[in-house]
Amino acid sequence: MKTDILIIGSGCAGLYCALNLPAEKKVKIITKDTVEHSDSFLAQGGMCMLKDESDYDSYFEDTMHAGHYENNPESVDIMIRNSQDTVKDLLFYGVEFQREEDGSLSFTKEGGHSDKRILFHADITGKEITGKLWNQARKRENIEIVEHCTMLDLLCLDNTCYGTVVRDLEGEIQTITASETILACGGIGGLYSHTTNFPQLTGDGIAVALAHGIELEHINYIQIHPTTLYSKAKEERRFLISESVRGEGAVLYNAKKERFVDELLPRDVLTAKIREQMKKDDMPYVWLSMEHIPREEIESHFPNIVEHCRKMGYDVFHECIPVVPAQHYFMGGIKVDMNSHTSMHRLYAIGETACNGVHGKNRLASNSLLESLVFAKRAAKRISQSYGELKIPEGLLNLDLNKYKDGEALAKCYKDNVLNEIERLNEKYV
Repeated sequence: MKTDILIIGSGCAGLYCALNLPAEKKVKIITKDTVEHSDSFLAQGGMCMLKDESDYDSYFEDTMHAGHYENNPESVDIMIRNSQDTVKDLLFYGVEFQREEDGSLSFTKEGGHSDKRILFHADITGKEITGKLWNQARKRENIEIVEHCTMLDLLCLDNTCYGTVVRDLEGEIQTITASETILACGGIGGLYSHTTNFPQLTGDGIAVALAHGIELEHINYIQIHPTTLYSKAKEERRFLISESVRGEGAVLYNAKKERFVDELLPRDVLTAKIREQMKKDDMPYVWLSMEHIPREEIESHFPNIVEHCRKMGYDVFHECIPVVPAQHYFMGGIKVDMNSHTSMHRLYAIGETACNGVHGKNRLASNSLLESLVFAKRAAKRISQSYGELKIPEGLLNLDLNKYKDGEALAKCYKDNVLNEIERLNEKYV
């Protein structure tokens, strides 16, 4: 197969990037599962936006502080400065954020933030944003989305990317050549037994980068979300109890139903406090109570959480729910510049696959959607400015695909390589 521009991944970053590419270019998006099974659809809390210039310094400091000042200040500035334009785009695409009675946008607050600056749509903000982007992409004649298509390897030679090797739903292995390739294949949650991520997100972008010597950064920086619903059942993923619940007044209790922590601490700090309390109590969870949040606020802001808890046997209006930390987000990734270009020619990385330095060592709540969108658009702009047809080397066109036949062995190799590299870095920096 051949296309002008190839995007691997159909989350908000991949879809938004596609929408910002030239309409005359053929864009193919491939996704490992279905479009709806991307983590972008799972984002509950919301998306940050700079409300006005008076909030800039505070927003910048909150992001840097949460990231332990290991953030790239230039990246943080770009993200914040572009937040209002990004929101304008989303509103144009039909995204419906919560509004006040006078029609102005509503904002909520989450852990690590010193002010309310987070836009939201009930407790399914990611679904609202990504769903609307998907609707727009399906209307574009130049954009083709192929589901159940797995990237197996990059087609590359002399540090230049020419596309990918893929396996489709029927198991057929083939190549997709492209003049520009964009990795938007999400994080690494599928490598963990307790995660809020979809299981198919197994760090494929990181794996192929390791295989081809593409520069990586901070791939051992992995965020644990403090509050996911505890369950004894072995599930594919853990259900996340949004940061916004605590931002609106939910409190955490120990085994004696005593409050033991400031619930709005940055995620890594709060996770450590929860784990410490679990150890003290000799319990596999702590309690979260919404008793201080008005019922009408819970019903309007968190309907998805209320319903899921009900299905699991909990009435959030009258009782506490058990919560436990779980792997949630990947701050590291493929190292990119401010235009999302990797160290390999003609190869870009965006979204959770990429590391541009915005998040530092710990992501500030609700910066993920914004960061993904801002730098996805920058990648699209750079490609639009520099696009040129790429002649595919004869050797890649006649590539022997038999080595990719054993998909299970290849997947295990990739998984082991990623986990081994993370472990090596953790040992190196202890």
